[in-house]
Amino acid sequence: MEAEGPRDASEKEDSEESRQQDLEDGEKSDISRDPETELDTEKPNESSTEGKEESEKESIEGTISGDDLNQPDLADGEKFDISKDPETELDTEKPNVSATEGEMEVPENESSDENEPRKGLDQEDQADVEKFDSSKDYAGEQDAEKLPEPSGEEEVKSSAPKEPPGEGEVSSTPEGQEEGVEKAVESAEADTSSVQESKSSPSKKPPGEGEVPPIPEGQTERVEKPVEGAESDGNSTREYCPLLEKEEEDTEKPPEQEKKPEKLERKISETFFYNYEDLCSQPFVTSDSGIPINLLTLIHSFGYDCTKRANLQLLDSQTLLYVAGNQLVLLDLKTKYQSYLRSSSGGGIGIITVHPSKQYFSVGEKGWKPNIIIYEFPSLKPYRILRGGTEEAYAFADFNHYGTLLASVGSSPDYMLTIWDWKQEKIVLRSKAFSQDVYKVTFSPENEEQLTTSGSGHIKFWKMAHTFTGLKLQGALGRFGKTAVTDIVGYVELPDGKVISGSEWGNLLLWEGGLIKVELCRTGHRPCHNGPVNQLVLDEGELVTVGGDGYIRVWDFETIDAADSVDDMGLLEMDHMNELLVGKNVNLSSIMKIHELGQPIWYAQDSNGAIWKLDLSFSNVTHDPECLFTFHSGKIEAMGVSPVTYLMATTALDHSVRIYDFIGNCQLTEIKFKQGGTALTWAPRVVNPKGGLIAVGFEDGVVRIIEVYDPRGLAIVAGRTNVGNAEMRLKQAFKPHTAAVTALAYERNGEVLATGSKDKTVFFFAVEDKYEPIGYICVPGPVQALKWSPLSHAESMLLVLCENGFALQVPAPILGEQDTVSTYEINDLPTQYFHFCSIKSRIKREEEIERREKKKQEEEKARLQWIKKQQEMGIEIEEEPEAEPKKEEPLPPIYIPQEPSPIICGFYSAPGKFWLSLGGYDSGYLYHCAFSPVHHEISPESRQDEPFEVIPMENTDDNPIQRISFCTSKLLMFCGMKDGAVRVYPLQDKDLSADMMNGYWSFNMHDNDYGQIQDIYSSYDDRFLVTCGADSNIFTFNILSPEDIQRELKAKVPSPRGDLEKEKTAEDIEDPSAYSIENAKQKKEYDQIMKAAEDKKNKKRQELIILRHEFHHLLQRNMELPKHMQLHREEFEMDHRIREEMDRQTAQRIQLVQKELAWDQEKHRIGLQKLQSRFRDTLEFDTVVVHAIGSNHQISTYRLLAISERYYKARKQSQRGKRRTSKLAKEAEQRRESQKETSQAAGVTEEEIEADKLKKRPQLQGAVGRFGGNRLEQVRKIMEKADRAKAKIMQRRKEWDELYKSKPSDNYENPKDVQDIKEAQENMGDFKLKTATNYKIPEHMRMNAEKKKMQLRSLEVAVHEKKLTMNKWIISLRDLKVAVIEEIICLVQELKSIKSALDASEQLPIPLIPQLYLEETPEKKFQYDNNILLKFKQEEENKQRLSEQVEENASFTVFGGKFLHAPSLKEIDSSSRASSVRSMRIGSSVIPMQPKVFEIEKSEPTEMELEILKREKIRNIYLQETLIKRINELVITFDAELHLLRHQKLKLDTQMKCADLRHITWFEELLLLKNFEKHEDTLQERVNSLTNEVEEMQWKLDNYLSQMEDKKYEIAKLQEREKALYATFQASLGENNKFASFLTKVLKKKIKRVKKKDVEGDRDEEEDSDEESDDESSLESDEEDSGSEDEVFDDSVCPKNCDEALFENTLQLREKRLDIEEALVEEKKVIDNLKKEYDALAKKVKVVEASLDTAEGELEAFQREKQQRLNELHVVVPLKLHQVEYVVNGELPTDLSQTLVFTNQSLEYLQQRIMVLQHEKLDQRELYKQARQQHKELIRDRREIEIRIQRLEENCNQLMLMKFGRVVDLEALQTLSVNTNLEELKIKMMEKEHMQAQELKKWEEKIFELRQRLMMLMKENTGKLQQLNSLCVEKQGLEMKLDALQNDLGAEFQGPRKAEIQERERLITLVQLQAQEAEVLKEEITLLSRKDGRIFPPPQPPRDTKILN
Repeated sequence: MEAEGPRDASEKEDSEESRQQDLEDGEKSDISRDPETELDTEKPNESSTEGKEESEKESIEGTISGDDLNQPDLADGEKFDISKDPETELDTEKPNVSATEGEMEVPENESSDENEPRKGLDQEDQADVEKFDSSKDYAGEQDAEKLPEPSGEEEVKSSAPKEPPGEGEVSSTPEGQEEGVEKAVESAEADTSSVQESKSSPSKKPPGEGEVPPIPEGQTERVEKPVEGAESDGNSTREYCPLLEKEEEDTEKPPEQEKKPEKLERKISETFFYNYEDLCSQPFVTSDSGIPINLLTLIHSFGYDCTKRANLQLLDSQTLLYVAGNQLVLLDLKTKYQSYLRSSSGGGIGIITVHPSKQYFSVGEKGWKPNIIIYEFPSLKPYRILRGGTEEAYAFADFNHYGTLLASVGSSPDYMLTIWDWKQEKIVLRSKAFSQDVYKVTFSPENEEQLTTSGSGHIKFWKMAHTFTGLKLQGALGRFGKTAVTDIVGYVELPDGKVISGSEWGNLLLWEGGLIKVELCRTGHRPCHNGPVNQLVLDEGELVTVGGDGYIRVWDFETIDAADSVDDMGLLEMDHMNELLVGKNVNLSSIMKIHELGQPIWYAQDSNGAIWKLDLSFSNVTHDPECLFTFHSGKIEAMGVSPVTYLMATTALDHSVRIYDFIGNCQLTEIKFKQGGTALTWAPRVVNPKGGLIAVGFEDGVVRIIEVYDPRGLAIVAGRTNVGNAEMRLKQAFKPHTAAVTALAYERNGEVLATGSKDKTVFFFAVEDKYEPIGYICVPGPVQALKWSPLSHAESMLLVLCENGFALQVPAPILGEQDTVSTYEINDLPTQYFHFCSIKSRIKREEEIERREKKKQEEEKARLQWIKKQQEMGIEIEEEPEAEPKKEEPLPPIYIPQEPSPIICGFYSAPGKFWLSLGGYDSGYLYHCAFSPVHHEISPESRQDEPFEVIPMENTDDNPIQRISFCTSKLLMFCGMKDGAVRVYPLQDKDLSADMMNGYWSFNMHDNDYGQIQDIYSSYDDRFLVTCGADSNIFTFNILSPEDIQRELKAKVPSPRGDLEKEKTAEDIEDPSAYSIENAKQKKEYDQIMKAAEDKKNKKRQELIILRHEFHHLLQRNMELPKHMQLHREEFEMDHRIREEMDRQTAQRIQLVQKELAWDQEKHRIGLQKLQSRFRDTLEFDTVVVHAIGSNHQISTYRLLAISERYYKARKQSQRGKRRTSKLAKEAEQRRESQKETSQAAGVTEEEIEADKLKKRPQLQGAVGRFGGNRLEQVRKIMEKADRAKAKIMQRRKEWDELYKSKPSDNYENPKDVQDIKEAQENMGDFKLKTATNYKIPEHMRMNAEKKKMQLRSLEVAVHEKKLTMNKWIISLRDLKVAVIEEIICLVQELKSIKSALDASEQLPIPLIPQLYLEETPEKKFQYDNNILLKFKQEEENKQRLSEQVEENASFTVFGGKFLHAPSLKEIDSSSRASSVRSMRIGSSVIPMQPKVFEIEKSEPTEMELEILKREKIRNIYLQETLIKRINELVITFDAELHLLRHQKLKLDTQMKCADLRHITWFEELLLLKNFEKHEDTLQERVNSLTNEVEEMQWKLDNYLSQMEDKKYEIAKLQEREKALYATFQASLGENNKFASFLTKVLKKKIKRVKKKDVEGDRDEEEDSDEESDDESSLESDEEDSGSEDEVFDDSVCPKNCDEALFENTLQLREKRLDIEEALVEEKKVIDNLKKEYDALAKKVKVVEASLDTAEGELEAFQREKQQRLNELHVVVPLKLHQVEYVVNGELPTDLSQTLVFTNQSLEYLQQRIMVLQHEKLDQRELYKQARQQHKELIRDRREIEIRIQRLEENCNQLMLMKFGRVVDLEALQTLSVNTNLEELKIKMMEKEHMQAQELKKWEEKIFELRQRLMMLMKENTGKLQQLNSLCVEKQGLEMKLDALQNDLGAEFQGPRKAEIQERERLITLVQLQAQEAEVLKEEITLLSRKDGRIFPPPQPPRDTKILN
């Protein structure tokens, strides 16, 4: 099989990329792999390719070792990912770049790593790996034979590894090396391409991009390392490989591979740099197109992507680094010069980060398999290239603290976290960070093995952990718990491992252990920032937070680090230390710090388009924030270029319009509006020859005409400063649209301006000095673009392109030809439509058919050529049968998208023809379209128009053309693409064709993801090209020849118009809801209609008014007629049915109006109710001003809000709490006293119980008979006597105990004295100032926030009550005034009647009637009726009319609002009806009421009448004076009351002002106490818990003591009982008892008793257990008796002659003694246990008391600190001059800081207290002398009494010795009594003895009878025995005879006889039986002597029949 020839470059590149992809896919499966220790091993899978692979490997190793093809950092022996799929891994290397890699030659013994021991493996693993390697080598040698022999140069290349370095015949040029590598690899690629294609299919990169040069051999270093015993690198570990183990089981290790002493590692030299020109991306130029590579050259970047995360870095104090599209910009702050670095891949730049040393910076790119490039600063040389870190783009990167490692994280789709040893270009660790967007990754500054990542809805904490499989990345996801999940943008790691992060709502989250420890906010639960926290910085022990609200706040780090949650919400409130507001409308995303001249300077990135310089020193000389640069924020919407100079204008949604000088590379000016701009065009020269006019459209539909001028050309005006190079001025503003303006276009002659909008309208304006509206047309869709036909066309036509696929053509309308009276809409403008219909699927189908036909033709042509060759060679060719036609694949279907593809841009090509660029499905082509002259009658929506020509555009299927423009000469077509690329097509003709579009120049400038080009224009002279994109960037390029740029080229700003400074600034339209032009026109028409209607209504109203006046005049005339001639009111009605019908209609209309107004009525009622509840219901008293009647004095109430119920409730609860506390304290005290009384009375109670027992002792009850009657009486008397003596003794003992208890202890203090001392300490004049350091705050004076709240509430309640009382008095005064006024009115009426009867000379002036002011009755303001409402309505209508008149006057200049509808007839009728009703009321009110006149004839009065008149006159004069006097008295009395109350209120005002001052002070104290509250509560809680613990322990101690006292008392009682027992025993013995010693021994004998057990079982078991216990007890007693030194005695048998009753009594007493002793032992054990517990608890109490003292000390120190802080507050104390007694030289001192404010009463009290204390001191000294004398006398008396007691005791002892012979216990002797039990036993014994004596007598009689019978039987038996004896003697004699006769019979008859032997045995048995009977009798006697003994029958001897016989 022949080897394949070399393939083309593109195929080789694809193969290398696919292999690289496969290897990196394998790397992902092991996130912890260390490339430095990886094994270059792989499992061959296919037998057909094994040999080729191994051969390929050998040939490659001869030139390049290991992974040097793409990762020169991997040294020999390093491993690759062993977990990769061996079926797809065909090579151990990862070839990525084929250039200049052949220089790295390695000798065979160094380059081959297969024979070396693996690092990190034990011997067995190494052996296994070596076996695997040897088998692999062997297989390789076997299969290598199948490969063809290399020839020529290939032979030299393949043999290179066998020679030392420098000896091989290898080309020294990089090209030669490249060819050698490529040829060595091609043999393997030929067979593995299919596998690689199936495994990976990387996307194709643009030519010339993404190729990274390799590292030459000279720039690497070899490092020798011993393998045995050497440790792996700290950042990597060797992993165990189960796959290797499985493959190596059946292989053997060659002996020569057992040991390798050293290993070679290849490291990159520190001085190695890449070549920037080989690295950076280059423009793409179509081959063979002749287009120069430098067609466009970048000049300057005006934009800044401020929304990109961390897009601002500092390299030094003067150099800023940021990303602009595909460029990296280095900005010099001094010179403003920009340097650029292009991306290497052309896919864009993702992230940038700077090394901590500022010597390097890294650039993470975007695109397929992007790299991270490390540049050196300031040389800007590429230093290192990091490959394979992510799939598509990098999201963030960060160096560690020392700069040795770099962490990067990728974006979608892999989100891969990678740790790099960046200097060696090695991947240390990698892992998937998260499944959603990751925003940030950082190393911990304290621990480099810890990292943190954060992003969308997560934060994750990472550790580099050493595991048994190697170094791993272990991530722990942070759990939010109760906190809402939030995106985390900013965070910072604290030194102790905690992490504090921001949140979306502005709070800070403190993380510890993967959980939220606490959430931090500001006081009042306000967030730390009003928006997300974007960055956190830990700077010099302070935490700096950067928020989206424009604030930078500084927080105390220690407080945050020690923060902990205090409630269930997990929130902790704290205040920041400092803050800085950078500016309004500022959204800070990051800040960077650098030192400039030793001072820290911060630079901030503003997401709203600015770079700030900040000073965060927060000192007195802190500089204000300085805005260094401003840019557009977000997408740039539109751009225009000046037609006369090098200026351009831009606008964006950030509300700004900016002017740039793109030859001077600077921004000239900007102007801000309230809406964002969406469209812009620069007016052509025909409109403004100076080029100083631009038209800008905005998102609210407004179009503004703006003038650009040079302000230096204006006249110099005083006061004008900061004159720049250019300024903008609003010339005119109008609003033609109601939605965003999307397109603006001037007509070619400059006469018409067309504006298009999303509201589907196109508006035309006549271009004059002032733009006048012509009219508008409606279009089928939102307007995308407007294009006027060029001058070459005959007619001026406008091409309107709509987003939804429609294109229209209309001519330019002319001003004045349209009817614009009622509307501006133009309906008769001729319009041509084009509705685009998709033909892309048909084009694709035709292309596929054409391709298949072409393929068939080529196959047929090749067949014919082959036939021809065969024929030429003379080979006959048989005719082949016609082959069956192959089954072809179906053609692609015809597809038309349901939603039409959007039209993006277009332009005219010829009259009626135009080109379109579409997006969506139909992108990829330029469509040539034409308007059809036919289908005019068809509606636009139903049209289906197709283009007549199509030009395919290369690589635009998913990347449509966004903008198209031409240079002035039309020889270059500039295209702006969606991916941010700039394309330039050279045109040979003005008409486009497919041939002209084959060659083009392309370069990616803007961001590839979101940087689509919005506009692209060339300058007016075609020297420059300007582009703007959606990534906020603006680039300027030089076209073709940079050398053409001359220094004299300069942008010229248009000069201003002559009268510009005299003109007023045009009025702007700032309201977004203002009327558009059409709406304003409609509004004007509506107003005219309404005005005509109003005029007509007013005319009718006037006629009605005239008719009403005539009717009223008739009614008046009717009233003037005599009554009999007057007409009734009903007679005026012509027809009553008219009235009824009118009333009915009126009622219906009223009902209808009520229904119509029901909702409004309810709405206003609810609104009124809400207003009342909000403002009136909470008002308890409004301000009521009561004026005096006779003076100008007045008094007003306090405006008083109703105090809330919670104040009263809190007050009551506090009072209840105080009561409850006092009750609890009292109850606790009572409980303690009761416990003491109980413990004290315990002994008394026991004694009383004992006495009761003695009293209630049962009397002896026995059988009274002849034997015990007298004895019982004697015993009873003795017992009574003993009981009396014992009761007397106990009473005396009780008295002694009480006396001893009342005896005070040595340290006893009188409670009264203690109370007096305490009261003196609290109330005596030991006044320490609160400012003193030794001031101790008393417990009752300690203040906390709750107490202070209660004080404030109490103060507010007290103030409220005082004001309320005063208000009630003032209201009572107001009521008094009302009553006085009413009385005065009555008096004045009476006075008037009296005055009418008096002559004028006698009349006195009537006093004025006082009036109530409106201020005195404010509640009447809220009382209304219909008249008031109608009056108010009339006033509002008048105001509305005035405002409408003003609006009408101004309506010609400003349009606004929405279109208004005409009012309904109902509204008109209702308004007219209301006006008619008002007019009727007015008319009726003017009717004069003339009184009736009665004329009476007068006559002369008589004398009597004169006398009566005289008396009446005198009476009236008196009444007049009296009434006037009464009126004056009322006035004076009221004024006096007011003066008095006013004086009281002035005093109360003073008190209230003092209360307000006190309230302020207390509130300040409350704020301060709240800050201390948390810590104080913690300390107080600790003190309380310790106090409670001490009290509880003390209670337990007291309980233990009481129990011990009780037990001691029990022991004393038991000892008393024991003494009483011994006394009873002695009494029972009597005197001279000879068995006293024996019985005493019996009593005192110690017997080990077995405790009774609860028996469960059968009865027999009980008996057995009893027998065993008896036996054991008897045995034990015997052993004890035998072991004693005294003589042995048996206590179980009563001695002979000893009283058995006494013996039994002794045994019973012994049992009682034993019981008492056992009880004593138990009680002593209990006491010992209690004592142990008491001691342990006492020790614990000491520890707790020490802790309590410490806690109280801390609390006291805290209280002192709190008091000091409270002392710092200022307290206002109003003083009068006479109150100041601190004077210096008779004057007030200037410094009053050392003065003390004290009340006079306290001072006088202290002064008096001095005298009182002196007198008390003298009295106390006298009392002390008396007490001392008394004390001496008491001591002397005590001594005398003690001597007397001693003498009496001696006399008593002598008398006892004389009487008793020894000292006896008199109490025991007196209480000596008979033993009742003993006496009862004695009586019973006597009865038993009597009964037994009688029975014994009977038995004796029976015995006598039996003895008589026995005697008779004995006599009878004796006779028989005598007879037997005689017979025996006779028998003996006979036997002797017989013996003598038989002496000779034989030996058998010799010896004793058998009968004798038997007789002897019988006798022996009989003796034994008798001995047994004796023993049995002894035992029986013993048992009978015991109480519970049992008698057993004696053992019977065996019966012997022979004996009986």
